[in-house]
Amino acid sequence: MSNRRVHVWVSGRVQGVFFRSYTRDAALQRGLKGWVRNLPDGRVEAVFEGDNERVEDMLSWCKSGSPLARVEYLEVHEEEFRGDLLEFEIRYPG
Repeated sequence: MSNRRVHVWVSGRVQGVFFRSYTRDAALQRGLKGWVRNLPDGRVEAVFEGDNERVEDMLSWCKSGSPLARVEYLEVHEEEFRGDLLEFEIRYPG
């Protein structure tokens, strides 16, 4: 099993459409660790860590997102796998 970590930014209509909640549920269904949060500029930012195939499946999901979302662009940056995330969470400004 090969592990992978990606950092993503999702643009489009992705705030106010339960994108974070659906993202958390989709990540948990795939057994991924990480986090998701809204950004002040209207994008959603997330980190996914886990099995390469499951991360790839999550990236495919992100291209359409929640039922009311309209994803226009998905920016993906590969990062070194760390294994330091304990769960998948929604992060809030604080």
